[in-house]
Amino acid sequence: MPLPIEGILETALYVHDLEAAEAFYGGLLGLEVVTKAEGRHVFFRCGPGILLVFNADATRSESVKTNFPVPAHGTTGQGHACFRVARENIEAIRAKLVAADVEIEADFCWPNGARSIYFRDPAGNSLECAEPALWGIDDTQA
Repeated sequence: MPLPIEGILETALYVHDLEAAEAFYGGLLGLEVVTKAEGRHVFFRCGPGILLVFNADATRSESVKTNFPVPAHGTTGQGHACFRVARENIEAIRAKLVAADVEIEADFCWPNGARSIYFRDPAGNSLECAEPALWGIDDTQA
């Protein structure tokens, strides 16, 4: 019997400049800031989930203590996140990114007909906006 995993609750990306990340995700992409800790993280609401953006150095440090028993974690290098976007909204997002001088690295339809666009955040993380049909999800499903 499969485990009752319902979906992804949070996704984490790592950066070195939290101010640039907040301007990009909050300002340009319009995600709502849920919480932030100076020099450590800024978290954004992204539909029903949360995008965690950590200062890469602070979250890996054993010396950073919080009030919670969360182990040090993190990564180096570029990560990837894909945002769920209805097909009819992908072009508007593409236009907004281009107007802000964000390079669109790829814009194509997959063999199943789903469209994706790829671009990067200021830290070099690879971001994608794709319609849910990419993974066989009906647009009306939450």
